[in-house]
Amino acid sequence: MDLDYNLKLIKNGEIYAPEYLGKKDILLFGGKVGYIKDEIAIPKDFVDIEIIDATDKYVVPGFIDSHVHICGGGGEGGFKTRTPEIQLTDITLGGVTTVVGVLGTDGTTRNMANLIAKANGLEEEGITTYVYTGSYQVPIRTVTGSIQDDIILIDKIIGVGEVALSDHRSSQPTMEDIMKIAAGARVGGILSGKAGIVNIHMGDGDRQLDFIEEIVKTTEIPITQFLPTHMGRNIKLFNKSIEYAKKGGIVDFTTSSNKNHLEDWNTKPSKALKTLLEEGVSPNNITFSSDGQGSLPKFDNEGNFKGLGIGKVTSLYGEVRDGIIDEKIPMEIALKPITANPANVLKLSNKGYIKEGGDGDIVILDKNSLEIETVIAMGKIMVLEGEIIVNGTFE
Repeated sequence: MDLDYNLKLIKNGEIYAPEYLGKKDILLFGGKVGYIKDEIAIPKDFVDIEIIDATDKYVVPGFIDSHVHICGGGGEGGFKTRTPEIQLTDITLGGVTTVVGVLGTDGTTRNMANLIAKANGLEEEGITTYVYTGSYQVPIRTVTGSIQDDIILIDKIIGVGEVALSDHRSSQPTMEDIMKIAAGARVGGILSGKAGIVNIHMGDGDRQLDFIEEIVKTTEIPITQFLPTHMGRNIKLFNKSIEYAKKGGIVDFTTSSNKNHLEDWNTKPSKALKTLLEEGVSPNNITFSSDGQGSLPKFDNEGNFKGLGIGKVTSLYGEVRDGIIDEKIPMEIALKPITANPANVLKLSNKGYIKEGGDGDIVILDKNSLEIETVIAMGKIMVLEGEIIVNGTFE
């Protein structure tokens, strides 16, 4: 990653870190947050400092998207429906400074070599990128032949996923299959200091979270080892997510959708967040992810392909903004599903917060509209006052 070692001073911004800190100045250096002070004065005859005026702006942590098909996805409608690789500005214009790449339905024409190569490319272009090992399929197709070895030996790999459950496109794994996947991921995470998370794609099937709950009940694997996503897919699964989260589980809601929200309200994460909070779910147990660049296929009741959409990373913050404006969720709570919570779940200790010594990932929002204005990744300005500063290599 090309770090920017120039000093940058963000002045007069109102900071949500994501907890509210009030009006502060922030000094960035070497890709890190150097200081957060009530006021940072500029000495005379000092080295050049780039000043970013954040008066009447909110300053928040860079967003984390834990589920992005960075090297494309899909193909449910044939080869022509394989979605293209994501571009850098598809990510940065959405305020996202950290992504986790996944494979999905197609673990054949998309593979781990593609995924890791694209992750390295995005990192070279300026944003922090990790990946999960595997795809929908079980047994998991790893790089080394072992889930545990992949997580321990390959820096970019922080967990397993997305493994499909309760879906007509899954490999129909047994509970024992999932148990062994979780065990390998857990030990790999322990030995490497990584999360070792198992990202689970939840489908429309009636089994829902049965396998995960039984594994937690009958083994020593904790409920937090799993990160089930698409939890707003249907009303039954959404209702189950409330019960699951109250037991300490993490529930993830997908912000990209090709459904009509008026027809299926619970697919809208901003509304789901409001309901979960009202039901007494801890705000620390809820995450959002975009499913960016993944295909959003539509199937009829017999499982026949009917059409296709494509996920957008920009939808991630859009749902948070809707949560603040439409659902009246306090800003420091609404920001958590895309900042502090995924950072904690994925053990990314330098991400998700604005703190001294943390990574210089910053988003500046207009105070009135809450629109994204400026995006800084590892101290480098990617978007400035709505204008793209850094394009991807082929953009």
